[in-house]
Amino acid sequence: MGKLNISLACCDYDRCRALFDGRVQIEGCEVAATALEPEEAFHRAFKFQEFDVSELSLSSYTNTLAKGENDYVAIPAFVSRLFRHSGIYIRTDRGIKTPADLKGKTIGLPEYQITANVWIRGILNDEYGVKASDVHWRQGGQEEPGREERAPLRLPPEIDLQRIPNDRSVSQMLESGELDGMIGARAPSCFTRGAPNVARMFPDYRAAEEEYFGRTRIFPIMHVIGIRKSLVEKHPWLPVNVFKAFIRAKEMAWYELGQIGHLFNSLPWGVQEFHKAQALMGQDYWSYGLEANRHVLDAFTRYHHEQGISARRVLPEELFHPASLDLSKV
Repeated sequence: MGKLNISLACCDYDRCRALFDGRVQIEGCEVAATALEPEEAFHRAFKFQEFDVSELSLSSYTNTLAKGENDYVAIPAFVSRLFRHSGIYIRTDRGIKTPADLKGKTIGLPEYQITANVWIRGILNDEYGVKASDVHWRQGGQEEPGREERAPLRLPPEIDLQRIPNDRSVSQMLESGELDGMIGARAPSCFTRGAPNVARMFPDYRAAEEEYFGRTRIFPIMHVIGIRKSLVEKHPWLPVNVFKAFIRAKEMAWYELGQIGHLFNSLPWGVQEFHKAQALMGQDYWSYGLEANRHVLDAFTRYHHEQGISARRVLPEELFHPASLDLSKV
């Protein structure tokens, strides 16, 4: 019997690279891999289901799962994680001195549902008392006009979400002063160009994020790996084989990050930074699997429901194929 031909779309992260260069194979499969920026992978997966295995936005996946409309089933390979205090940008001429001052302000975002923004709003709520309903949200392309939500939303009436004009971008409106701030995964171009009166809410975001992790032990999860449901129904062995491959690829990246004899990356003190991260966050701070990350996913699914994106609260174990939560042990 020949191998199963499957397509894979994922960003070329160091923790996934061995899947692209062939050092790690998905057992039983012949893989056509495409390295994509996450936004493109999400757009093509959620709109057109182009790939058999795809990196997915955790938020958009949870949204479709809660409605029973998910075309993919996930495995707990968390290929993207990121602290998000860095993702809040403000006008410095609007009297915004603390996060609590965002109440009543008009804030732009590329999409309400993106995972980064779920985490940012959750942190604003839990840490600073700013509820999603306290802010006026304005959605549109961050740099290019016309962006839409990648999966349909049915938000409760207390959430004020409106689209910006189709010929404007969020960055333009932040720079012109038509918005009081912006939240998102990427820095707006007006900020990177040094536009007047545009700054981060947390200039020393690393200090804020380290303090947050020290108290909560939460390293936010952004993306998961999804497998086409119709394919899993025909080949029930596929989720575990894919998960095992992603685990092996991450193990290779971990070895390379810690290799002091010769450097695998171009940072002169990258190994020291790796060890500092482990000292602060634990040896396997980028852990895969449900149980090591249950507290992170509990917080995320609560935020997702509280912010009106999922009509019901999804349990963490519902997110993943059951077999990927019970790997064999020796």
